[in-house]
Amino acid sequence: MDQLWSLLGDLPPELPITATTLREDEQDGYRLESLLLELNGIEKVPAYVATPLTGTGPFPLVIFNHSHGGNYANGRNELIRSSAYLQPVSFAKALTDLGYAVCCIDMWCFNERGGQTESECVKGMLWQGQVMWGMMLYDNKRLVDYMCSRPDIDPSRIGTIGMSMGGLMAWWLAALDERIQVTVDICGQVDAQTLIAKRGLDHHGFYSYVPGLLKYFTTLEIQKRIVPRPRMSLVGRNDRMCPLDGVGLLAAGLAEAYREAGQPGNWQPITASGGHMETLEMRTAWEQFLVQHL
Repeated sequence: MDQLWSLLGDLPPELPITATTLREDEQDGYRLESLLLELNGIEKVPAYVATPLTGTGPFPLVIFNHSHGGNYANGRNELIRSSAYLQPVSFAKALTDLGYAVCCIDMWCFNERGGQTESECVKGMLWQGQVMWGMMLYDNKRLVDYMCSRPDIDPSRIGTIGMSMGGLMAWWLAALDERIQVTVDICGQVDAQTLIAKRGLDHHGFYSYVPGLLKYFTTLEIQKRIVPRPRMSLVGRNDRMCPLDGVGLLAAGLAEAYREAGQPGNWQPITASGGHMETLEMRTAWEQFLVQHL
């Protein structure tokens, strides 16, 4: 097994995926499916799939990873109703207007997978040899499996995007799954060693801490696994959750890796104004990047 996957705890066996359609609605220019997916054999996973109203596909796909924000009641709803720190036009509307299908699940402990706190979930999983971040990544990998099985999806054109926790999920998922062709992470560019040095660990939740990770991998080494696939990483210059020293360290290391791979233009780091938020500058930049590469 891939050593990085092996650090992510005991993961469920890959059983057949089943999908139950709960309802279909026509929203503001897109079709929205509400699904219940059997991904992990432990609990069923609520999901949204949004597709353009025009055309039948197969559509290029964007995996949207919702943020944390301490708002456990939100989860996948962030796809269709922007959080306060995102641009007002929802990701579902923005992405389907560009001709993409987009999907999102409730991650562990969020929205319709709630009922226990994040710390309770982390502790229970650790006792059973599981890692919450590994279980989150597993669900998203299986979501990709499901979406690739659909006739309205083009499995050769898959991107992923997210803000904050969703940004972390975006680059981790791309590092672990080569089917992800384009990666956009917003306010999720965090170098682990810099975070320790800056005493910033408590700015982040328990969910992403992987036991033993730094014995074997630096953040840069994980992110280099995405090279040479196109990636845009956007941060705000006043975002204390993404210390700029670490952002710069990663940007320099990735620029060198993309140059060595012969694809320097595929790495696009942007430091914008503002703090832990998606600015209009960021929205404009990532939309253009997706159109160019996906």
